[in-house]
Amino acid sequence: MTTVLIADDQAMQRFGFRMLLESQDDMTVVGEATNGTEAVRLADRHRPDVVLMDVRMPGLDGIEATRRIVATGARTRVLIVTTFDQDAYAYDGLRAGANGFLVKDAQPEELLAGVRAVASGDAVVAPSLTRRLLDAYLHHLPPSAATPPQPGQDPRLAPLTTREREILTVVGQGWTNTEIATRLHLSESTVKTHVTRILSKTNSRDRVQAVILAYDTGLVKPA
Repeated sequence: MTTVLIADDQAMQRFGFRMLLESQDDMTVVGEATNGTEAVRLADRHRPDVVLMDVRMPGLDGIEATRRIVATGARTRVLIVTTFDQDAYAYDGLRAGANGFLVKDAQPEELLAGVRAVASGDAVVAPSLTRRLLDAYLHHLPPSAATPPQPGQDPRLAPLTTREREILTVVGQGWTNTEIATRLHLSESTVKTHVTRILSKTNSRDRVQAVILAYDTGLVKPA
């Protein structure tokens, strides 16, 4: 059973998330927080598998709350749900340690799949959000860091095979495992194996860090 804590200052939003999550046999909501401070406190009390975290909340915002939850070293993982056009600073969540990002108008099945992916130790970034989120991230780096090397020359890519570099590139472009399998004519299990090897070889904690790596090494160019 996946336990979820909902952190959102909008009552109707929390209600909608709760109804959706508790309609699933494998999920249960263990608490609701209306601000970041409460989210940190309830995460410490309940130790949920996943915190569904809004970015904009009164007082302590979702990014700082994420940072504090991650800093405890607990197994709790954070899935940020945001409206990117309004939350331009959401890229800070990458540094804070969030394990995934979804937009609030995501389809119910996308949200449920995201929660399950994060709970299982994977990371998820909405394809529609990936490029814009990482572009924002890069635009806030120092000029020297925001200018990636020529593709393929970064030593962090040296351990990767040609196929693994190809898959890292499309992961950086926001492709899901299903899309990679379909477009590259591979089985999903093969794609998952490649992604796991990429994370291991590049010392990336999760898929989010792999996306950052794809940008940092020049495999994916900012728009």
